[in-house]
Amino acid sequence: MSGHNKWSQIKNQKGATDKKRGQLFSKLLKAISIAAKTEANPQFNPRLRSAMEKAKEFNVPQDNIERAVSKASEAKNLEDIVVEAYGPEGVALIIEGITDSTNRSISEIKHILTENGAKIANPGSVLWSFEKTNNEWKAKFPQEISEDGRKKVASLIEALEEHEDVQNVTTNV
Repeated sequence: MSGHNKWSQIKNQKGATDKKRGQLFSKLLKAISIAAKTEANPQFNPRLRSAMEKAKEFNVPQDNIERAVSKASEAKNLEDIVVEAYGPEGVALIIEGITDSTNRSISEIKHILTENGAKIANPGSVLWSFEKTNNEWKAKFPQEISEDGRKKVASLIEALEEHEDVQNVTTNV
């Protein structure tokens, strides 16, 4: 009987790992498709080149990368979104994503924020406190929060990053 339980545990762990890996691949391939919309040649498109390098870093198969680039012409309906929010203890959040339905994605992100004690902010009310860098946003005014607040923010970020359309979450913590 113990062999059955051990196999069941292994199967469940593998299933969870495969699910996370699939979500990551999906996000990386969406980023490639968005970048390839303007120029499909990575030599002339630094954003595409960067997205492809990141995908290779996470062992995305080359044929999947090539398929994402070739489908970019069909993926004209994908859009970049940036959602600004305030989390627990007034933490500023910038949530970046790629979606085929802006209204659906924003609604789902708003639901995740509400469930985790955060709220969506008006456009521009959070962005002013960050500056754009090559990879990421960087907070102009980093904020200190309590240990309990850190746990809540970490839980919120984890919930947001599990959403298929969310690519990146930046905070001022």
